[in-house]
Amino acid sequence: MIKIPRGTQDILPGETKKWRYIENKLHELMKLYNYKEIRTPMFESTDLFARGVGDSTDVVQKEMYTFEDKGQRSMTLRPEGTAAVVRSYIENKMHGDPNQPVKLYYNGPMFRYERKQKGRYRQFTQFGVEAIGAENPSIDAEVLAMVMHIYESFGLKHLKLVINSIGDIDSRKAYNDALVDHFEPVIHEFCDDCQARLHTNPMRILDCKVDRNHEAVQNAPSITEYLNDASQQYYEEVKSHLDDLGIPYVEDPHLVRGLDYYTHTAFELMIDDPNYDGAITTLCGGGRYNGLLELLDGPSETGIGFALSIERLLMALEEEGIELDVEEDFDLFVVTTGEEADRYAVKLLNQLRHEGISADKDYMSRKMKGQMKQADRLNARYTIVIGDRELESKQIDIKNMDTGESDTVQLDEIADYLKAHK
Repeated sequence: MIKIPRGTQDILPGETKKWRYIENKLHELMKLYNYKEIRTPMFESTDLFARGVGDSTDVVQKEMYTFEDKGQRSMTLRPEGTAAVVRSYIENKMHGDPNQPVKLYYNGPMFRYERKQKGRYRQFTQFGVEAIGAENPSIDAEVLAMVMHIYESFGLKHLKLVINSIGDIDSRKAYNDALVDHFEPVIHEFCDDCQARLHTNPMRILDCKVDRNHEAVQNAPSITEYLNDASQQYYEEVKSHLDDLGIPYVEDPHLVRGLDYYTHTAFELMIDDPNYDGAITTLCGGGRYNGLLELLDGPSETGIGFALSIERLLMALEEEGIELDVEEDFDLFVVTTGEEADRYAVKLLNQLRHEGISADKDYMSRKMKGQMKQADRLNARYTIVIGDRELESKQIDIKNMDTGESDTVQLDEIADYLKAHK
């Protein structure tokens, strides 16, 4: 039997209601912040991610789904959203838009070849935000406030916002040099990945899952020691805005994120529940990327963004026992007796649906009792029973399934009645 690929999932009808609820709520929240939706292809040139995400990252080295198309071009299923959005920003000359910064959001599947565990899939759905075109601490604070707003709007309470500054390009270079000097004498004690990263991306050693408890990692120099005056001032202004907004945060000088394009502000939102026993605690992450556009042959613009996993949001909601209000009203179930009534019901359903009424009938030739049970299973608000008598009189009894009360209406007035009782 052919089975689903490892690391993927079928989202069945009972669960898709939750997904639709979350996605609709996210779309509504974006209106409040004046962010517009963008949709990019699910696959792009491999070079986009190699350059934009970074050759030395795990994403590029180990996790990408890459293939050669019929034109012998190397293509990759998108592993993340930022590089593709930035590519679109450049290609479509959005930097010429007089409304700057350009505020964008996206939602869709991403692909990474990772070890499957709770909250981590090889195909996952990512919602992300990018604000491109302004380097201003206030928009960094806006993005961080948006992150908190999103999760709190779903009722989540056990949250911890962790922030850091990676500094500008000069500060980052000075810090990388310091990390090379620090790790070089003991690098032989580290995993192969860390050894390979020493001279390409030493900051990633701080984020290594294998050697995170190594003494050299615990005693590594802090990025804050290498921030130049401009970077330090920028970071202080971001924190000042967060203080003004009353948003609590924790500073972590070892927070570097996993992609090469980050500069200045970096952050993660984490589950902060002492009773949580899951392997993954990070719900959302992001930061500022100065220089990414130029790296992709674009203008010298800057941006900031974040991405969250819908799967991990659902995981957090389950962990806190939060039930989403996803019960859908179903307006009418039509019970029929006899061939003529069943034939009439087909026409009636078509009319009702064009009037915006959700309606259904039996297709399995069930007895009346079975049809009523089906109406209950569908949580129908109203039912009607159509037989020869109703067809002859052109009148129908419409029953409220919650109260048990009935009203008699004309067959051609059912839609008006249901609209009036919504």
